[in-house]
Amino acid sequence: MSRMPTLFVGHGSPMNAIEENQFVEEWKRIGSRIPEPKAILAVSAHWYTDYTRIMTAETAKTIYDMYGFPKALYEIVYNAKGAPHFARLAKSMLSADVVEDNSWGYDHGTWSVLHRMYPKADIPVFQLSVDKNASVEQHYKIGQELCGLREQGVLIFGSGNVVHNLSRVNWDMEDGYSWAEEFDDYIMENIMARRDEAVLDYKKAGSSAQLAFPMLDHFAPLLYVLGAAKEEDEITVFNKACVLGGLSMTGYLFES
Repeated sequence: MSRMPTLFVGHGSPMNAIEENQFVEEWKRIGSRIPEPKAILAVSAHWYTDYTRIMTAETAKTIYDMYGFPKALYEIVYNAKGAPHFARLAKSMLSADVVEDNSWGYDHGTWSVLHRMYPKADIPVFQLSVDKNASVEQHYKIGQELCGLREQGVLIFGSGNVVHNLSRVNWDMEDGYSWAEEFDDYIMENIMARRDEAVLDYKKAGSSAQLAFPMLDHFAPLLYVLGAAKEEDEITVFNKACVLGGLSMTGYLFES
């Protein structure tokens, strides 16, 4: 089997699960263009835990971890099967301790995007949590250790936002603040130049890094995807945009 891509998506608002816009169209296009995965390993900003946790169950529930949205959003059920075989394989690849935890499910960081990429929910999915106590280097290392899953037909999928500062969101803005654009550009330029160390040392972006996000939850999924990428991968940047002042929708696809 050819090596599966690894993918980071800026998931933005949960409303992308039911609205039609340029970002959703790009997710659909990617889903139809890349090889069909045997399973999807999802690293979502919204499973932010003590220690690294992994789902190993045969099934998982849809988690509605957002509030105040239209009823139609809560009626979506993403009933993809789990992938216990691949989940335990992933666990065996990691040098850090990993806790099997099936108390969670598919949160909106996962299902709001996969609902558009794979609406039939016919590809098994398992989630790996983001350890809130881990460093950027540790997140990146986990991605490196999981890279071999790509050879097994697993799509490594990170869902978050490069810039995610909800305290600075302005619903009247279509684009981003200058600092949001500056930080988003810094990350993109270094990814495209394959300077992973500069992404890990994101504070070198300067004052924009202080505003980009208050904690690592939404940025960390990019580090897993970046760690799982290969030097020879072709990099595609998609949905390059900042919206609502303090939110980046930029995504990255790494494929051999």
